[in-house]
Amino acid sequence: MRQGAQGSAAAYTHGEGLVPGPRRPAGERPVIQRSSVRGQILEALRTALVTGELRPGEVYSAPVLGDRFGVSATPVREAMQQLALEGAVEVVPNRGFRVVERGARELAELAEVRELIEVPVMLRLARTVPAARWAELRPLAQDTVRAAASGCPATYAESDRAFHRAMLALSGNEELVRIACELHRRAQWPLVGAPVRHARADLVADAAEHVSLLEALVARDLEVVRDLVAEHFAGAA
Repeated sequence: MRQGAQGSAAAYTHGEGLVPGPRRPAGERPVIQRSSVRGQILEALRTALVTGELRPGEVYSAPVLGDRFGVSATPVREAMQQLALEGAVEVVPNRGFRVVERGARELAELAEVRELIEVPVMLRLARTVPAARWAELRPLAQDTVRAAASGCPATYAESDRAFHRAMLALSGNEELVRIACELHRRAQWPLVGAPVRHARADLVADAAEHVSLLEALVARDLEVVRDLVAEHFAGAA
């Protein structure tokens, strides 16, 4: 199924900045909450990856990005180093960080790994979790529908991850949730030479699958659940 940093991203400038948000007068710097600068920068950079504002193959220096955010290079460098650990960027000595170029094969491989991990868990949960627990997730499914309608890939990515995370959390396996969420995040990065995933219609269709899947889980229709989960991951590839 098809994050971003909706909350913190809104604080940053849209013009020369990296993430969507309200336009500011020329020369005015975005407001940064100093209590968690590194965390805000990290989430804003993750959003920029999803929206394609950080372009695959391009090299970005910490001082230049820091100037755009109105902060020193240090929190930007720390955030970029975290993204390097996650595989989103790679260090270019004496220059900065290059956004990793990803192709369709890597996306298909991520979808396959996610399917191997999540599908068996979802089918087990479909047999054991009470319908009332699934019904509690309806607001999250509706959040993905609203996010899809907005057409913002970063907003949708965040709501998409939240929905998947909540479903898998019913397994009680925190390591499973952590690993699956990281794979999901990586699957949301755009491909080199391709438009940012997805078009509004793709997002709307993806969100509709969330609603259908949840309704099938509430009804405990295991055959429909199996088909919907398989279709969903096939679409992610």
